[in-house]
Amino acid sequence: MEQIKATALFKIKEGKLEEFKQLIPGFISIVKQKDPGTLTYDWHLNEESMECVVLEIYTDSQSLMAHAGNVGEYLQKAIELADLSLELYGNPSEELIVALAGLSVKIYPFFAGI
Repeated sequence: MEQIKATALFKIKEGKLEEFKQLIPGFISIVKQKDPGTLTYDWHLNEESMECVVLEIYTDSQSLMAHAGNVGEYLQKAIELADLSLELYGNPSEELIVALAGLSVKIYPFFAGI
């Protein structure tokens, strides 16, 4: 299975919700313009708990790495406003694993399914 699925959890810092929300359209715009390998990119925001989950599906590890490069400026701003943790589902390439070093990432290799 080459597809990589991901969830990004942003725990938004106190007083930063509105500023964080203003970044989201920029992320989406970049993905629409530059990320043909991004199949799903859905943002879910729970304002009460100050959490935002992004559900993502990429055609492969290379597509996820290209996405990270494309949204890098926005991602850096988001990380200033929120704590980020990632979960990856699938079999990421060694190159992707190295690229994500330093971030809080849990990897769940593909085991079985249809």
